[in-house]
Parts: sequence; C-alpha cells; structure tokens
Amino acid sequence: SVHSKRFFDLFALIMQFAEEPVQFQLPIFGGGAFTSDEMHELLSLFQSEHPANSNSGSDTNRAVYSVEERKRRRMISNRESARRSRWRKKRHLENLTNQLNLLRIENRELKNRLYLVSRQYQFVSRETHWLQTESLELQQKLAG
Repeated sequence: SVHSKRFFDLFALIMQFAEEPVQFQLPIFGGGAFTSDEMHELLSLFQSEHPANSNSGSDTNRAVYSVEERKRRRMISNRESARRSRWRKKRHLENLTNQLNLLRIENRELKNRLYLVSRQYQFVSRETHWLQTESLELQQKLAG
C-alpha cells in the first residue's frame, strides 16, 4: 500500500542518518502526512531495534560503514594491484622485446661471421688444392 511504502521510505531515511540529527517536515513524500498511529508505529519499531540511549544504532551504522569502507578499500586496493600488475606486465614485455632485439643482432653477427668463415674456408680449400697440384707437378719435373 501507499502508506507502507512511505513508512519504509521514512524508516530507511531515518536509518541512513541515524548518527546525525534529521530534520524534516511532514509530509515527506508526496501522498499526504502520516497518521498519528503510523508515526507511533514507526517510532516504536525504530526504538525497539535501536534504543535511544544505547550505542547499538551507531554500532550498527559503524558496522555497515565498516563493511562498506572495507569494500571501498578492497576495491581501491584491487585497482592499485591491477595497475601494478599491468605495469609489471608492460615492463616484462619491454624486457622481452629488448632481449629479442639483442638476440636478433647477435644472430645477424653470427650469420655474418659464419659467412666470412665459410668464404675463408673456400679460399683456403682452393689454395690447398692449387698448392697440392703445383707440388705434384714439381715432383714430376724433378723425377723426370
């Protein structure tokens, strides 16, 4: 019903500001004022769950605030952790990229050395073959 919705809306409003004084004028919501019986019922429910001279109301709010604050802090902590993780991942990727570039340079240098050594081998091999041939010819001239 309209009255029960207004009742719970008012109750939620009072609970939200239980640690701070709340000042309002009736009617709070657009459907007319609460009746005297509704106000007494509302106040009795509020006082039975949260006695006026007890700290349980503020303890409850502190507990709720504490849970919300822990959630907020956890969310901030998770965001910061994710940011650090992204930063570490980025640094790791940069390091791997640098290593890759260094290895490519080393590989190119080794290929160049291999090419030069291979060319030197071919030259020495041809020279050896030529010297052996010349040696045989000289031996034949001496023998003959």
